[in-house]
Formats: sequence, C-alpha cells, structure tokens
Amino acid sequence: MTAHLDESGPSPGQHIELVDDNPSSRHDGETSPGLRNSKGWDGKLRVPKSALLANPEALSDPEYSDEDNVIPGEEVAADEDLLDGEDPDTDEIICTHSRIQSIPALRLERFKKVARICLRQNLIQDIEGFSCLASTLHDLDLYDNLISHVRGLDDLVNLRSLDLSFNKIKHIKHISHLTNLTDLYLVANKISKIEGLSGLTKLRNLELGSNRIRELQNLDCLTALEELWVAKNKITSLAGLAGLPRLRLLSIQSNRIRDLSPLKDVPQLEELYISHNALETLEGLEHNTRLRVLEVSNNKIASLKGLGPLAELEELWASYNLIADFGELERELRDKTALTTVYLEGNLLQLRAPALYRNKVRLALPQVQQIDATMVRAG
Repeated sequence: MTAHLDESGPSPGQHIELVDDNPSSRHDGETSPGLRNSKGWDGKLRVPKSALLANPEALSDPEYSDEDNVIPGEEVAADEDLLDGEDPDTDEIICTHSRIQSIPALRLERFKKVARICLRQNLIQDIEGFSCLASTLHDLDLYDNLISHVRGLDDLVNLRSLDLSFNKIKHIKHISHLTNLTDLYLVANKISKIEGLSGLTKLRNLELGSNRIRELQNLDCLTALEELWVAKNKITSLAGLAGLPRLRLLSIQSNRIRDLSPLKDVPQLEELYISHNALETLEGLEHNTRLRVLEVSNNKIASLKGLGPLAELEELWASYNLIADFGELERELRDKTALTTVYLEGNLLQLRAPALYRNKVRLALPQVQQIDATMVRAG
C-alpha cells in the first residue's frame, strides 16, 4: 500500500489516501496488459526471456519456494495491540495513520491520566470508547477519519479542544454540552448550516472552512469567540456577526462577499482576511478603526477609499485588484505610521510601469519596510 497526498487538502495536515499499488488487486474490471492470462494473474509473465536468473527453477517448478531469502513484510498490529507499549501513566496518546477502525478495541480504560488523544488519519467511523477518560481528557483530535455523525461525546465535559476536520459530517450536533471548549475545528466536512453551538460560551476559536455554509447565523451565543475561520464556503453576506463582542480575527476568503458595511457590528476587529471574493470597494470599513491586518487580494477593487480612518493599520495585502492611482495610495495610507507591509503586485499601478513601481510606492509611503516580497529598508 502506498500513501498518496490529496492536493485538495489544506496545509498543514494534508489528507492521506491509501492506494493499492498491486495491479492484480484492481476491482474496477480493468485488465492490466501483460499481467493476466487465461488462468488469472501470473507474476512469472513479467520476467523477460532475456533475463539471467539465479534460480531458473522458479519458472518451471510451480511449487518452488525460496523461503530462506524471503524478506518479511511489515506487520500491522491489530487495534487491540497498538497501545500495548504505552506507559499506563502517559498523559498523551498519538496514533496516526494506523488504520484504526475501533476505538473501544484500543482499551483506553488502561490509561488513567490521558489529557490528549490524537488519532488522525485512521478509518474511524464512530466516536465511542472515550467515556472512560472523561475526567482527564482535554484535547481530542480525530482529524481525517470517516466520521459522519457527531455522537459519543456525552461524558467528555472537560474537553477544551475538539478537532473533527476532514470527515463526512453534515450537521453540527451533540456538542453544545461541552461548555469548556475553547477550540473547535470542523474544517472540510459537508456542513451547510451553522447550528448546535449554544452553550459554548468559552469558545475562542471556531474553524468551519471548506464546507457548504451559505449564511453566518446562530453565532450570538459565542460571546467569547475571538477567531472565526469560514473560508471556502458559499457565504454571500457579512451579516450575523453582531453578537460577537470579542471577535478580533475573521477569515472569510473564497466566498461571495460584495459589501463590507455589516462589519460595523464588529468594530473591535483587528485582522480581516477576505481575498478571493467579489469586492469592488473598501468602503464600509470606516468603523473598523482597530484593523491591523487587511487582506483583500484577488478582488475587483479599484479604489483605496475607505482606509482613511484605519490609523492602526500595519499590513495591507491588496494584490491582483484594479488599483491604479499612486496619488490615492499616498492620500489614503501615508499617514499610517504603523504601516510596514504592502502587497500591491498585479494591480494596474504595477502592470503599467513595473520598472518604476517599487520606487513610486516608496516615495508615496516612506514608512513602509516591505513592498510585496521585497524588503526595502531595515526596520
């Protein structure tokens, strides 16, 4: 078996797919040329006639066996034996890419002090067998398995971090009782609606990227939320953030946002990542005066109007838009004394005069230390 990287998976932690490299084991009905005869697969057919063999009898004797020279294959332990070498007093169990199917078969009740379990990239379908660790378990990572339904967490009330990313979950259910959660990861599932989060009043970080979500809703209960990651969904509006008084980071890249004005409901926002949307203007950010990082690359923005009040701006990432006016660049950004980094490549002001572009940016914004990927002066 060979592990192949699925390039659609996010980094870090790409999805791993196991693929059988043995052509004789294909199940799609396809015949491999040269590897089958009328009696089925015969490995001897791969030996060219011109080959010099140390054991030519292997071709003529159907019962030939060279047992003395057999290289033993790697034996995969059964689930029941995987943890036999672990210290009973360990506080962490990590067992990734081990083809685990049954959590109860791991006999986790042997471990009385486990605070973190990581069973990434296995074949787990059902969340079960963790109740015996309820008093100690704080961090549960089941990233990249085959889980379709969120069940089996009833007793894990001490969990602080739960990662169910890269599974097959369609609905957020049966986690609202996990009132001590601070981090919840549900990236790359099949979720179409934000729901089932009531009770998570300590949650600080919520990751829902690469799902099928169309609307920011049912977030009002998350009064402690600081970071919301919803990139690669189908969201059309920024409405729905009003109940998040502590939100400081919003990542909503690769969606369908056109209007920034609903962000007035989160004036405390410090970082906004909204590249690859449908923005044509930056107007609507006037109330977000605490923004330090603004990422608006790959939109259709022609003007920098709207950035005037953002006195604390440190980084502006605005590559591949339609910005053309160096005068406006200076008017909107020269007074931003904290501004150290600007990315403007791929805009008209760079494409029209690439040889002069960087010097013109330096003249307009002398406080800047980095233009695109180039450092222009020491900090």
